[in-house]
Amino acid sequence: MGLPFLLMVSPLIIIRWGEFVRINELHESVAEEIIKYRREFHKHPELSFHEQRTSKIVADYLRSCGLHVKEHVNGFGVIADLIGVEQGPTIVFRADMDALPIQEETDLPFASLVPGVMHACGHDGHTAILMGAAKLLSFEKEKLKGIVRLIFQPAEEVNPGGAFGMIQSGVLNGVEAIFGIHIWSELPSGTFRTCHGPMMAATDRFTIEIEGKGGHGGMPHKTIDSIVVASHLVMASQQIISRCIDPLESGVITFGELKSGTAFNIIANKAVLEGTTRSFTPEVRNTLQQKLVELTEGLAKIYGASIKLDYQCGYPSVVNHEKEVEISLEVAKDLFGMEFTGIMKPKMVGEDFAYYLKEVPGAFCFVGAGDPNKPMYPHHHPRFQIDESVLPKAAQWFYQLAMKYLG
Repeated sequence: MGLPFLLMVSPLIIIRWGEFVRINELHESVAEEIIKYRREFHKHPELSFHEQRTSKIVADYLRSCGLHVKEHVNGFGVIADLIGVEQGPTIVFRADMDALPIQEETDLPFASLVPGVMHACGHDGHTAILMGAAKLLSFEKEKLKGIVRLIFQPAEEVNPGGAFGMIQSGVLNGVEAIFGIHIWSELPSGTFRTCHGPMMAATDRFTIEIEGKGGHGGMPHKTIDSIVVASHLVMASQQIISRCIDPLESGVITFGELKSGTAFNIIANKAVLEGTTRSFTPEVRNTLQQKLVELTEGLAKIYGASIKLDYQCGYPSVVNHEKEVEISLEVAKDLFGMEFTGIMKPKMVGEDFAYYLKEVPGAFCFVGAGDPNKPMYPHHHPRFQIDESVLPKAAQWFYQLAMKYLG
């Protein structure tokens, strides 16, 4: 079997090696484009529902890759379909495009050129990643049995979120599954994490206005001290968590702002508090809202103050689906490695990807982007940075996921 056998199989070996070289060169060229576009978006950030320049660049790029593109969906959203050669299911990949109202304080050569606006959450990376995945998939269209739909969504950072409007436009019609990622600076670069069931929290917001009776700081008995009422409210609300929520469940009540007073010796007539509640289940979410209502009503009676609670429901909890989580992990283990892929604990941050998961099965995942050679600043920080080297690998994850699902 010696030489004749080798002569027989060598053409096959040569073909496979040629295919390997072609794909490897393609991935390297796309990796360069991903970094280039990420930096372009970072230099020119746009706030929620103002992503005009970004969406135009995205749409033009996708058309150059041969995708069927629809622009101006729910503002500046972009939808693009990559249609395979055979009929099959439709799966969706999603990226968000908006920046934050933050003044950048990094020394990056491609730092924001827009005063007071910065990509401080990684959405510039998400957009570039999905563009790169689109190009990789466009070269494999003849191998796909179905449709890969790409959503470039506006306004993830504001309530009610751009996802809600995209869904209303019909983007999920006939869709079998949806997948999304978030690059995460708190995880080491090159790691992949997700979890089954609830992964990110429902994020509600409230404003409480307390109207008391102002007066002289030396005669408190003739006043209704709005700051005292506010202080009692802040402390008593924490007992909602410790005494009204099952210890095996999770909930958060945070007061981020307390505005009151005009001088050191004047008892304030009015106090305004703003905060947020976080939860993973509808039951806990409802309890937090109801108990805040009861607490404000009770304190108003005790102190004789007028208390107005404005409670606004934000994004629901991000709840992953079992099958799609397993597929996501399986692909990630091949790409990131077994030791760098795993299950994470849920986080009390919010994401409007939750709306998609309420409509169709899917999974949301984190890709670590913390640069070990730089200080770690959290998301939404003016010095937030990421390790760009992980972006092409994230694009490959989308590419391999599509090939596994539809190949």
